[in-house]
Amino acid sequence: MTAVHLSENLFMVYLIAILLGAVIGSFSSMLVYRLPIMLKARWEQDCRETLDLPMPATKTATAFNLAWPASHCPQCQTSLTWRDNIPLLGYLLLRGRCRHCAAPIPRRYFLIEILTTLGAVAAVWHFGFNLRGGLAFALTATLIALTFIDIEEQILPDVITLPLVWAGLLVNIDHTYASLPSAVLGAVWAYLSLWLIFHIFKLLTGKEGMGYGDFKLFAAAGAWLGWQLLPLVILFASLAGALYGGALLLTGRTQRTTPMPFGPFLCAATWVCLFYGWPIMASYLNASHG
Repeated sequence: MTAVHLSENLFMVYLIAILLGAVIGSFSSMLVYRLPIMLKARWEQDCRETLDLPMPATKTATAFNLAWPASHCPQCQTSLTWRDNIPLLGYLLLRGRCRHCAAPIPRRYFLIEILTTLGAVAAVWHFGFNLRGGLAFALTATLIALTFIDIEEQILPDVITLPLVWAGLLVNIDHTYASLPSAVLGAVWAYLSLWLIFHIFKLLTGKEGMGYGDFKLFAAAGAWLGWQLLPLVILFASLAGALYGGALLLTGRTQRTTPMPFGPFLCAATWVCLFYGWPIMASYLNASHG
């Protein structure tokens, strides 16, 4: 294959990755906004049914899901045109403001889209334009969505974390990122380790140090990466969380009693270990034996 053909193929591969990443990123930004609202509505409905209370008429008459209503400005309720919905470009063309009422568009939409697009490119660059690269991108996009949901709502929805655990086990049937026994042990040990830490901390302090969603997210990391990389994941997540929390305390932007989501740090650590976990482990083992 000539250099010209090779460069053309690479261009097409990365162009597909960019386009796919932008489209998935656009969907993820919508998911981050709508899923918590849907979950809260479902929880309210369940509570009212348990207490035998009627739902408010305004809520029973209004449909809200991932498909409806169509994309619109939350301030003026005006539906967005197809140009406004173009991933990445729509936000830039609008200069971050609604075309009709000039209300600012939350920056998270653009940030999720650009991070997911970069994630697609990184997956192709690191793993190749193949199944491993595609699965790595799928995990990357999911971790980005979970990160923003946890930052804004301090929840890690079961509808995402639990399927992510099963997906990791299925992915590793063919040893894609880890052996299947390692993936199974990783999921079990990850969940149990945080579960034990949670209950020991609660027993000693009377407080809850983390949520059950963190257990399930860590279990998903174990299912995808295998048990061998779990110490690295929790080490990176804990260090990042401690540094970030310490910086907030030093600058007076938070208090010691203010809860801080741990999910984003678990997501970031899982992503780093997906791409570089084994090289880091190999470097550490070589240095310790050298």
